[in-house]
This record gives sequence, C-alpha cells and structure tokens, in this order.
Amino acid sequence: MKTKIMVAGHLCLDITPKFSDSASLNVGEVFVPGHLTNIGDAVLSTGGTVSNTGLALDRMGVDVVLNGKIGDDEFGAIIQTKIGADRAKALKVVRGQSSSYTIVLALPGVDRFVLHNPAANDTFGPEDIDYGVVKECSLFHFGYPTLMKRMYENDGEELAVMLKRVKELSVTTSLDMAMPDPSARSGQVDWMKILKKSLPYVDIFMPSLEEITFMVDRNLFEKRKSQQKDQDPVWAYKPEDCNAISETLISLGAKIVLIKCGIRGLYLRTAGSTQLSSIGHASPGDIESWSERELWAATFQVNNFGSALGAGDATIAGFLCAFIHDFLPENSLQIANLVGWQNVQAIDALSGIGNWQGIMELLGDKNRLRNPVGFNDDRWIYSENHQVYYGPFDKR
Repeated sequence: MKTKIMVAGHLCLDITPKFSDSASLNVGEVFVPGHLTNIGDAVLSTGGTVSNTGLALDRMGVDVVLNGKIGDDEFGAIIQTKIGADRAKALKVVRGQSSSYTIVLALPGVDRFVLHNPAANDTFGPEDIDYGVVKECSLFHFGYPTLMKRMYENDGEELAVMLKRVKELSVTTSLDMAMPDPSARSGQVDWMKILKKSLPYVDIFMPSLEEITFMVDRNLFEKRKSQQKDQDPVWAYKPEDCNAISETLISLGAKIVLIKCGIRGLYLRTAGSTQLSSIGHASPGDIESWSERELWAATFQVNNFGSALGAGDATIAGFLCAFIHDFLPENSLQIANLVGWQNVQAIDALSGIGNWQGIMELLGDKNRLRNPVGFNDDRWIYSENHQVYYGPFDKR
C-alpha cells in the first residue's frame, strides 16, 4: 500500500512576537491607538497548510511531499531555509512575485489575531500541482482555498478541476479550510456554490465549526456569534448544529466530515459504505467500521499553553496519520487531539509535536484530563472504554 502523502496549497512565513505572560496584559490594553506595548523576540516560522500539516506529518514519520508556491524575495528565501533544502525542492519559486506572510499576535489566554498577505498564494492554480508525484501518493491534502484567490474565483472552478484530476488517479483527497475575511472578496463569494462543485471530489473534509457555518449557514453563524458575546463563539454551538451541517456536506459529496470545534473537541460524521468505497488508495481496511458514524471526542487539558498557532493543522496531521495507519475512528480522533494538545504547548506550530512512537505511548494513557465538551444531551452516550461520545446518528 502507498503511504506517501502530498500536502499542497497555502504556504507563508509566520512572524510571531512573544508577549509577556503577565496577568495584567489583555486585549483592551494592547490594541489602543498610540499605546506602546513591550514585547519579546519574534519567532519566524513557516505557516499555512503546506508547512503546518506537512511538516507535522513529517515529524510523525510520514513520507511527505510539499507542494506550495513562493516568490523570489527575502521572505521566500527564509521559507526555503526554514523548510530545508531537500523539502524546498518541490516548492515553486516564481520570479517577480512576493511570498505570503502572516503576522500572528498570540496573546496569552486568548485566541490569536492574524494579519495576512496572501501574495503568491493568490496565483496558485491546478497547473501548480505535480500530478506525476501525486500518482505516487496514497493521499492528497489541500489547504486554505479560502486564502487563495484562484481557488475561490469563478465559483471555485479551478479548485474543483484540481481535485477532480487528483481523484481520477484513485488518490484519496483531503481538504481543509480557513476562515474567509468577511470584508474581502473571499468572504463575499457564494461558498455553497464552491462546495457543490468541489465536495464530490473530496473524501475527507476537515473545516472548523465557525468557518464552515459561515460558508453554509450565515444566519446561524451570526446568531451563534452574538449569543456568546465576548467569549469564544464556539461555546454557543449545539451538537445539532454539527449534525445539520455535516448532513449538508455529506449530501454534497464529502465522505468523511471532521469538524474542528476548538477547545470543545472534534466532531466526526461519515457517509455510508457505498460512498466510502470510492475513497481510493488510503481507503480503510474495514469500511464498515467507518460507515455511518457520528462521534465527538473531547480535547485534552493543557497546563503550559503556548499558542493556538497551527493547532487545527496539527490536529489534521494527527488524524491523517492515524487514518493511513488504518486506525478505527475512535482512536483516530484521540490521536488527532493528542497531536493538537502537543501543538498548543509551544508558541510555534511545530516544535511541540513529537514522533509517532511517543504519540502511541500517549494514546495508552487513559487518565489524561480532558476539557468539557460543553453540552449535556442524553442522546449522546459516553464510552469510558473508547473515551468518545457516540451521537444519535451513530450506527456502531
């Protein structure tokens, strides 16, 4: 069986200043016009799906090919240095273009603020994929079309073309999103039209709860956002929101839907065995164990929080690694949460992530404390043995 994974799509340079851990530091004090806030050294690291998910998979021992696009500028040179000469060989360097960069403001105790310039990512198209290499892979993971202009223009025509071409090679496809900017073009396009074109060619779809609600049900998105006020809006969502959204996504063609719910954990919903049988090279050995499933897995408590930078990407890397190793859904979710747990203990996206052997040792510890899932619904049954909640639509 092929085990190589190509990770393609969004790639940038992350610039992350360090903030004091002082309890007196808060958002209201930092973002005041004319106010000076002393900060520490800046951490320079590569970011985006190609780096965060790709290099996390590499740290876990997966044979990974990176497929991204950068400019021939100073930021591009830094990206190549950070990724390493061997891995950077697969990147496309375009003369005269700027490389994408992100300024990440990760204040202690709150979610990060992100200032982003898409640059070369906006010019990424289907022709930038090396399909000869894709053919050697079991799985193709693409990330952040919401931050890549050609991927969402024309109702996502080029995104669909790219995914269709990969599927024609019998390679399993995986897709991740990022929150569109409501004030920019990416936040104003019709994402339902884009999903209708793309999801028939997506086997594993892994958006976050807020971003996918923004795309498929804007009224619900605004309602939940207003209900939570100054706290993380993810706490306002209900399990039935995930159920309704996942049903929509599966009806559009997705085979496995993994919704990242932040600190509340991971929600998994899968299609039936007929749909799952078309997954391709990375297909599970036991299709029935993945068929018509609905699970929720809580995240693990963190004592030494660094930042949430790349947490979703790391979680995805954990899930994909478990998936290609043919773990069942219950343990795949635990592994995904463990890698996310490792990630948030460091200020950057990668340094906290350990090797596969270490993750397997962590998996055996069933006494690790978990965060609350934030719902009390007797239709969801908790399993002490598997340490997941089984939903009302789970056909275990």
